[in-house]
Amino acid sequence: MQALGLMHRPTFRGNYLNPALAGDWIERTQPDSPRSPTQRYRLTPKGRQWLQQQTG
Repeated sequence: MQALGLMHRPTFRGNYLNPALAGDWIERTQPDSPRSPTQRYRLTPKGRQWLQQQTG
C-alpha cells in the first residue's frame, strides 16, 4: 500500500492484493496464517518473470 501511495485498505485489497493472489503473481509468506500480523508477500516465479520483462 505504501509503495502505491494508497491509504484505503479495502480498496487496496479488492483492486490490487486479491487479484494478484488469484492470478498467482504474488504469494503469502505464511499461507496457513493469512491474517497474521507478520504476514508478508513475495513475488512468484510468474511475477518475477513479468517484472524482469518490464525493467529489462
